[in-house]
Amino acid sequence: MKFAYRWTAVVALGACLALSGCKNGTDTAAAEEDSGPAKVEHMEGNEPARVTLTEDAIKRIDVQTAAVRQMEVDGTMRVVIPYAAVLYDTGGDTWTYVSPETGVYVRTHITIDRIDGDMAVLVNGPALGSAVVIVGAAELFGSETEFEEE
Repeated sequence: MKFAYRWTAVVALGACLALSGCKNGTDTAAAEEDSGPAKVEHMEGNEPARVTLTEDAIKRIDVQTAAVRQMEVDGTMRVVIPYAAVLYDTGGDTWTYVSPETGVYVRTHITIDRIDGDMAVLVNGPALGSAVVIVGAAELFGSETEFEEE
């Protein structure tokens, strides 16, 4: 009896996978599906890639940004970003995604002096006023690092 249930599950899973590959039929949907929700441009050398998302992808992962700003910390003006914008890679290095234009995201190395509440006080990072990603950075990192050229 259990064996029959397993086969039913396998057949149902196979049907779902087959149906998920069906295309919508409209030219716009087909073009977007062919290019995918994220376009990753690999740069020269060890430079991080440039990730460009479609408008639908931005909405789907709810990308949100905040500006790099100055804040008084212990009586001194310091450059800060929301701690939510900090991303750690597998080696423990700290990064943030900067959005130089709508829908475009570039991972930028940062050096943190310390964490002060919900703010990261930077020694080195993006310019004042730059938009840094505070929601959706993990998805951008996944797109950047798992993208494989055909």
